Amino acid sequence: MWKVMLKEIKELLRDRKTLFFMVALPILVFPLLIGLVMFFAGKAVDKAENKVLDYAVVGAQYAPALVEDLAASDLFNQVMIDEGEDIAAFVKSEQADFVLVIPDNFSEDALQSGQIELSLYLNDAGLNMVRRRLDQIVDVYAERSQQKAFASLELDETQQQALIEPIVIKKVDVADKRENWGEKIGGMIPYFIFMLCLQGAMIPATDLGAGEKERGTLETLLISPIERHKLVLGKFLTIALAGATSALITVSSMAVWGLVISQGMAIKMVSEFMSAINAIDFVLMFLMLVPVVAIFSAVLLSLSIYARSFKEAQGYMTPLVFAVIVPVMLAMLPGVELKGGWAWVPLTNVALAIKELIKGTMDYFQLFAIFSSTAVIAGALLYFCVFWFNKEKVLFR
Repeated sequence: MWKVMLKEIKELLRDRKTLFFMVALPILVFPLLIGLVMFFAGKAVDKAENKVLDYAVVGAQYAPALVEDLAASDLFNQVMIDEGEDIAAFVKSEQADFVLVIPDNFSEDALQSGQIELSLYLNDAGLNMVRRRLDQIVDVYAERSQQKAFASLELDETQQQALIEPIVIKKVDVADKRENWGEKIGGMIPYFIFMLCLQGAMIPATDLGAGEKERGTLETLLISPIERHKLVLGKFLTIALAGATSALITVSSMAVWGLVISQGMAIKMVSEFMSAINAIDFVLMFLMLVPVVAIFSAVLLSLSIYARSFKEAQGYMTPLVFAVIVPVMLAMLPGVELKGGWAWVPLTNVALAIKELIKGTMDYFQLFAIFSSTAVIAGALLYFCVFWFNKEKVLFR
């Protein structure tokens, strides 16, 4: 068994593609992709903020000062709209980014005119800064009208504030920063970790089963004096080691990059968040991933053994990605917590546990249910894999 495992590991280490998915992807590519996404997202926001918006005004005669302020802004460019033209169609045809309709009761005297409703026609499906820019100009008139009304009513500052907000709810958040951020991002981290573990195990699994068939080396292994269950265990341990290595590197990379970002860039919030997660939490994350990787390895090896070719094995393994996504998505749903039956649901329980560890609210007694359920399933799948490998009609389809 160990000789088979060492042989397979040596062959995997010669494969650059496997090393890429096991090492380079978690350490470099994963953080680089996140950085690129953040970079291009920032560029898109900057572009939207600096874009000059075309606009048209209907009812400009009712608010000449407001129209004049809009025209004076460098971020707006006025276009003309014919009287009676369909405003919605005008905006949809991209002749203007927005159209502002001013009612005939527009006034700076709120007590006389009542509430004024400006109609804003725009295509709000994409990223735009229409409302933010417009509010900066319109809010000046709203505040001026408000102050004029207060002066007429002879209200002091306390009365003004009470009139604006008669009842205020003061929120006292008992959750610390770690718990807040853990709730926000803790659900996504298991998704990335599971995908990387699956990807790290998928390449070697495809090669050790279907790849052996294509190369014609499987027959050589079968006629060797090594018992078949030991052949399976050797291959299984190799795949599991690849997946576990990917898991270890992923968790370590997450910790190291978090510290680098927080310390190197002096981001106080990230620094406080990362420093709150102790080493034991990271160790527990890795240990919980070991039986998960065993489940992945047993399933992947069974599919690879059944496949006639490398390409066919990849076709069987691709749907497995969706089978992994669903349990992780369940862990993100509101009300799904690491309590009761959820602690026994495979994959979902590990995803919930990782989230709880990141939040700092982990109930460590639940680890028994998590390790028990995942270990039993991993053992059953490994037994099936050995049974599958002993069938000649599976090996030589």
